[in-house]
Amino acid sequence: MSARLSREKVNYLSKKILEFLAKSDNVEFLDDPNEIRLSVVRAIEEEMKLYDQLDKRAMDKIKSQKKPIEEGSREWEILYRKYYNEELAKFGKLSE
Repeated sequence: MSARLSREKVNYLSKKILEFLAKSDNVEFLDDPNEIRLSVVRAIEEEMKLYDQLDKRAMDKIKSQKKPIEEGSREWEILYRKYYNEELAKFGKLSE
């Protein structure tokens, strides 16, 4: 159920973040802007991996139920959100 961002979208976001920071009077780059942009890319990718792990854990919990639950059903959606939020809470992240 996770929505992965393409490499192009991650690069686009990293450039937009860098542009935003460059416009701020309160930000001074102490490193090469491209190195900073690459750090932003890595941070986004690490965050996406975390959410992919949470997604997998939630789905594994649903699959471990005694009765089969059809993916996409209302019951599946409710359980997915419940288990996903439980996993999210373990990491101290705020859920939607």
